Amino acid sequence: MQDPKSLVREGYDRISRNYRGDTFDFEASGYRQFLSELEPLLKPSSRILDLGCGCGVPIARHLARRHDVTGVDISEVQIARARSLVPNARFLRADMTEAAFPDGSFEAVVSFYAVIHVPVGEQPALFRRTAGWLASGGHLLVTVGHRAWTGMEEDWHGAAMYWSHADAATYRAWLEECGFSILSERFVPEGEGGHTLFLAQKT
Repeated sequence: MQDPKSLVREGYDRISRNYRGDTFDFEASGYRQFLSELEPLLKPSSRILDLGCGCGVPIARHLARRHDVTGVDISEVQIARARSLVPNARFLRADMTEAAFPDGSFEAVVSFYAVIHVPVGEQPALFRRTAGWLASGGHLLVTVGHRAWTGMEEDWHGAAMYWSHADAATYRAWLEECGFSILSERFVPEGEGGHTLFLAQKT
């Protein structure tokens, strides 16, 4: 199989607009429900990192109205669109496992349906790095796998795509090992399967 990260990068470069248009009904979406768990915990102008930000719609666009948002994505096309669609945020084209920020740079990190594109063997180190980027008491809101699985689809929205994830219990253990306290955990159904949404706080 092609290098997984190259496959993900090239896939989103190809399908960016098919996957997500410039407009999005945020208020009627599951993302609205996800962020409703985090936003009451944030002070105005909080520094927030959006890992796997895609084209910036809808998460970075919504959060940047009240907060200082930085987005990271592996796809050049996605980042170019994000810079155009959300000019009041900052965006960095990078592999999230190689991004570098000073310790304590953010009050919150959000990542939706993105960590699951990272090879599962690299994910524990990513959570350790994420914990370092957060200020003491900072929050992580992330969707990860519910059941363990690694594989690809040849035609996902028009391109090949790769996913890799552990099960919910393993993610819970990894987060706790990294110094997070789990504030909430819930199953997010999708098709015949689903994901796990964690809200965690750096202790």
